Amino acid sequence: MGEYQCSCNGCELRSLFFENLEKGAYESMCAKKQQQLYPKGSLIYRQGEKISHFSYLKSGLVKLVRNIDDKNEQIICFARPLDFVSLLSIFSETCHQYSVIALEDSEICSLYLDEVKEMAMQNGRFALSLAEKINRASDNIILTMLNIRQRRLLGRIAYILLYFANEVYKSDVFDMPVSRKEIAEFIGMTTENVIRTLSEFRQDKIIKINGKTIEIADKEKLVQISLNA
Repeated sequence: MGEYQCSCNGCELRSLFFENLEKGAYESMCAKKQQQLYPKGSLIYRQGEKISHFSYLKSGLVKLVRNIDDKNEQIICFARPLDFVSLLSIFSETCHQYSVIALEDSEICSLYLDEVKEMAMQNGRFALSLAEKINRASDNIILTMLNIRQRRLLGRIAYILLYFANEVYKSDVFDMPVSRKEIAEFIGMTTENVIRTLSEFRQDKIIKINGKTIEIADKEKLVQISLNA
């Protein structure tokens, strides 16, 4: 019988388990993982649902949102490939405190949460590694919110454009995955302010807009606005 090969070479999940578990335990967990593809717009987890899985995003882009009422929601953050999309609640709550929605076709890999908890109880290094990842996810959300809140309107719009260009798509030309309304929800401004500011950036030749496609034409200027406005 040949040596067992996990299909997730190089992924965050492999790193987490491989570095902290014995080979047999790691192979067992890898063999039990579930993979599911969610088309763009799909609801992956609903706020209030019982938490049953430990999940991470293998590919795609999702948003984590908190429903305020029947008509309004607050975007908590965006999750990119290899982010653990369920980390914020899995050890502190029994139900999801936010919804997870696919902004692009996204693939989620999951393990049963009870098995991960059992492994954490038996393996201190593994538990510590999980705690580090939970803290890192929380820190990223807090720092992003602080970076947004310390800026005024122009700076907030510039910041989110640079976020998608630099952190998500690694390109100065990209299709904006969220609506103007969603941008407004995320940065704490009105939809009208977002539309007006994007129009001003376009008129000033800082960006180009073609439907959903955004091109950053003057990145140096956009960075200056992000830092100083």
